[in-house]
Amino acid sequence: MTSRIAVCPGSFDPVTLGHLDIVRRALSLFDEVVVAVGSNAAKSQLLDARVRTDLFASAVADLAGVRVVQMPGLLADLCRELGASAIVKGLRGGADFDAEQPMALMNRHLAGVETVFVTGDPALSHISSSMVRDVARYGGDICDLVPEHVADAVHRAFGPPAPTEGSR
Repeated sequence: MTSRIAVCPGSFDPVTLGHLDIVRRALSLFDEVVVAVGSNAAKSQLLDARVRTDLFASAVADLAGVRVVQMPGLLADLCRELGASAIVKGLRGGADFDAEQPMALMNRHLAGVETVFVTGDPALSHISSSMVRDVARYGGDICDLVPEHVADAVHRAFGPPAPTEGSR
């Protein structure tokens, strides 16, 4: 029997509890889930790609069947290289689908690989990497949004919070 491999791509800057939820549920659908950590040219990255890859790998170390790789180029090329039968993307709402659908169609065109959309856990739907960065940038608590080791790395990347008007 052939192993069914899915690729779960993203920039994961940083990895959130929502991302981990999608990977865990993808693992129930596929034999292997490859988390592909890439860079989004339209966004500036807080954490280096190697750091993001290592943080995600640590977060899924207890999950047999999940591996984390860096994705230096096109997702379609990585899917062909891995023999992946699907791409898994998490959706928090309609806006996510609107953004993901053209990419799904392009990946099917380029590599013949289908995209499987997994609806995110509603309890986690308010979490996004950009929101986590925004909260952390101002010294806010992100421990219930990301794994603890990820929160530590994000806070280190920002350094100590700037003093507020009332604390001077």
